[in-house]
Amino acid sequence: MDSIFSTRTALVIGGSGGIGKAISLALAREGAHIIVHGGSSQERLDQTLQDIQNIQRAAGITTADQCHRALLKPLKGPESVTELLEQVPKTDILVISFGPFLRKPLTQLEANDWDYMTKMNLAFPGALVSAYLDQMLSQQWGRILLFGGTNTESIRGFLTTTAYAAAKTGLGVLAKSVARIGGAVNVTCNVICPGMIDTEYLTEQDRSYAREKAPGGTLITSETIANMAVEILKQPHLNGALIPIDNGLVI
Repeated sequence: MDSIFSTRTALVIGGSGGIGKAISLALAREGAHIIVHGGSSQERLDQTLQDIQNIQRAAGITTADQCHRALLKPLKGPESVTELLEQVPKTDILVISFGPFLRKPLTQLEANDWDYMTKMNLAFPGALVSAYLDQMLSQQWGRILLFGGTNTESIRGFLTTTAYAAAKTGLGVLAKSVARIGGAVNVTCNVICPGMIDTEYLTEQDRSYAREKAPGGTLITSETIANMAVEILKQPHLNGALIPIDNGLVI
């Protein structure tokens, strides 16, 4: 297969469901060797790995039987990085499609809310990027893709998601810092800030709320995000960018 990913290993954190799974499958179609992290469902992880193998076998891709499993306990924050590195000491492509969400008025946020949101949505991605960045710089090739929150591509105020949004907005600093270090040696880091996405995790109440907020009442599919993610990962000159994929949504 004629793809820049056909000799590359991709680690997808949160890669067994939702947007993460869609990206795992999209990279599999490109011939990458996929390592999927799924921290909550063995069944979902097993199905994702089977889907990856089926895609690659159907396409005659020789990496079809080389997919690894990297199932951890649910992520606890930066302290999970050491365990992950023991299982996956090296990767060429790092996608972090993960981050717990919290909706609570600013006046009701407690210290443990701030600690948990920043630990999981900023400190963990930061620690994982730091852990893999040096080997990417040494080999002069690497791709990092992070996921922010809706409307977190710039600094703005939020009424009920302040802690979550503040942590996700911080990913922009991380991406731009990687770009300054890695731009000269073909190492990129970008952030996608998705809008209202239709995934299997949405309850009917969540889906109804999302449709009310989404421009035109239309939710974006995980596959749409995944296809754009692959194109972003292909671009050596797109670096340190915060990219909203939200149909112009403002919340």
